[in-house]
Amino acid sequence: MGLAELFVLALSLSMDAFAVSLCKGLSLGRVNTRHMCLAGAWFGGFQALMPLIGYLVGSLLAGIITKFDHWIAFFLLFIIGFGMIREALHGEEENASEAFMDIKSMFMLALATSIDALAVGVTFAFLQVNILAAVSVIGITAFICSAAGIKAGSVFGLAYRSKAELSGGIALILIGLKILVEGLAGL
Repeated sequence: MGLAELFVLALSLSMDAFAVSLCKGLSLGRVNTRHMCLAGAWFGGFQALMPLIGYLVGSLLAGIITKFDHWIAFFLLFIIGFGMIREALHGEEENASEAFMDIKSMFMLALATSIDALAVGVTFAFLQVNILAAVSVIGITAFICSAAGIKAGSVFGLAYRSKAELSGGIALILIGLKILVEGLAGL
């Protein structure tokens, strides 16, 4: 696998993280460099870690991972999206910069958006891939896309926080549905 193919793969794996970061940025309103780096670290870290784990596990669990990955991602994104919609409809005001960047929320989002990277890592075990270069490119690309998503979302979300949170929750559920439908179609 060449560098160009690896970059395209990394970019495609980062799109879910970008979309989720965009939703986070919409909900946060005002963001700073810390928010962008935090999102980048969570999403980039998981996007790099999961293919490494997949690579190490290899073919041992390939059937199980690809059989259920879409259900896991759907469930996690649905729960988080539903929570965002509920908060938007009930008008609960929180300190957005802390509430939406907490460890539990970021862990679940990073995990949900990186499950496909785990499956990619399993395929790396069957290809001639420099795994350290691959996970580095994937992680850096996801970091940049996620940080950019947070910033872009904040530009649009400050004036429309409640609507943005509602839209973000719906978007997360739709991303989860897309992953589920694609996973079921592949069965």
